[in-house]
Amino acid sequence: MMQYGVTLPLSGFDGDVQQLIEAAHIAEEEGWDGVFLEDYIVYWSAQGITYDPWLVLAAIATRTKRIRLGLSVTPLSRRRPWKLAREAITLDHISNGRLILGFGLGDDQDKGFTNFGDVADRKQRAEMLDEGLDILAGLMSGKSFSYTGKHYKVDNVTFLPRPVQQPRIPIWIGGFWPHKAPALRAARWDGFLPASGPDENGSSFPKPADIQTIKAFIAEHHTSTTPFDIGVGGNTPGNNPRDAYAQIEPLIEAGATWWCEFALPEPGRTEQALTRIKQGPPRA
Repeated sequence: MMQYGVTLPLSGFDGDVQQLIEAAHIAEEEGWDGVFLEDYIVYWSAQGITYDPWLVLAAIATRTKRIRLGLSVTPLSRRRPWKLAREAITLDHISNGRLILGFGLGDDQDKGFTNFGDVADRKQRAEMLDEGLDILAGLMSGKSFSYTGKHYKVDNVTFLPRPVQQPRIPIWIGGFWPHKAPALRAARWDGFLPASGPDENGSSFPKPADIQTIKAFIAEHHTSTTPFDIGVGGNTPGNNPRDAYAQIEPLIEAGATWWCEFALPEPGRTEQALTRIKQGPPRA
């Protein structure tokens, strides 16, 4: 069954974090299933205004009751995995088990890497991502955990409390398709957020044929019996529900399980974004 989320701007609406929190509340009231934030130290918007997504999600958790809360995605290489695990478990409790964790390598042009001397080499970031994911899963187990890797070491630590969600908080992986490495990484976990290179129309969103191929690839490599999510995103016409669903339906048939509507307004276009949220998800 398709679920519908809204990706909200990390810069707030017109730079206002209170409007951002209120937008998530409106999304819940209007029937959306999830709200997602990107994770940047310096946001890509023209204004450069940036709020911390973890703190914003904590505030949203206290303002909502049902809607899922997600990150899409956090570059794990610039975070200490044990600090992130503690924050994630806490947020899972604050939200009563509504958190989804999304991770990836991060954008090469992200100022969080280029302007602060953080790890820029993609191979090293990939190694740190894989090690960090193993550490997160181990710490979320609530059992004594030790780990020795190339980049991280954990010595006999037990993290309590365990997350509300069991056996752990769901982990989704973002990455470009048809590159196989991100999809193989995703197959170890609970979901994949694929992007693709721009087509002839400049669109970088996967097409239904891509989703079919991804679903088959994941089925071949996913060894767990737990459900697996495939998320896609973009924009639909909120003023025409029939056309909006017609846009989504082929993706549903191809195997996508989440649609994320991008409510990322340019300066001065906040009302259009809020109107789209209020129009609700493109369900049949």
